[in-house]
Amino acid sequence: MTAPVFVVDVVPGGPEFVLDGPEGRHAVSVKRLRAGEDVVLTDGHGRWAEGVVKAAEGKDRLVVTGIAEVLEEPEPAPRITVVQALPKGDRGELAVETMTETGVDEIVPWAASRCITQWKGERGLKALGKWRATAREAGKQSRRVRFPLVADAMTTKQVASFLAEADLGVVLHEDRAYGSEPLATAELPSTGRIVLVVGPEGGVAPAELEAFAEAGAKAFRLGRSVLRTSTAGTAAAALLLTRTGRWS
Repeated sequence: MTAPVFVVDVVPGGPEFVLDGPEGRHAVSVKRLRAGEDVVLTDGHGRWAEGVVKAAEGKDRLVVTGIAEVLEEPEPAPRITVVQALPKGDRGELAVETMTETGVDEIVPWAASRCITQWKGERGLKALGKWRATAREAGKQSRRVRFPLVADAMTTKQVASFLAEADLGVVLHEDRAYGSEPLATAELPSTGRIVLVVGPEGGVAPAELEAFAEAGAKAFRLGRSVLRTSTAGTAAAALLLTRTGRWS
């Protein structure tokens, strides 16, 4: 098992550091770390350092020593962004959690026309906050040091503009009659950004498909079965991570 990950505002460059606050409390009271155990400190943006627990003090202070150097994980290539239509209930957090664990680099909430769930006002801000908190916790759990960015929610028009700037725009659409191709055989870029659009349970509406096609995106399918919106992004991302060599 690799060392547990804890988030700090600035990765310390000195030989000793005190981890306190909520992260310190989690380390001491939940993880129950003790002297001699390894830890990783990261800012979640790629900078990180390894250290060793010197002492646990009280309920929320962990003294970390042996920090030799601050490292930086390079930006992944190609970068994978998933535009996720808003699922019902807590399936949005499930999608964010599994996509983060899989290795997605960015998640964009999308208010598709067939979404039952709609983010408006305070409710929308609260839901976005949950997605971001889920990405942070899943990033720590999966031992990532570069957490996925969870962007503000986009409209269909904004998603189309976003797709127009991608090196490859993918819209998951299982309708073979529409002309979708297997994602397993798609030609993938080795650098730049792949943007993957996952529609709602009712599917991507014809007007949305047209807007995305005009932006340069193509329709692809995963296989014979139809996945739920909360799992399709994870499955597609895993396929892309394998085919681009990021999982090699």
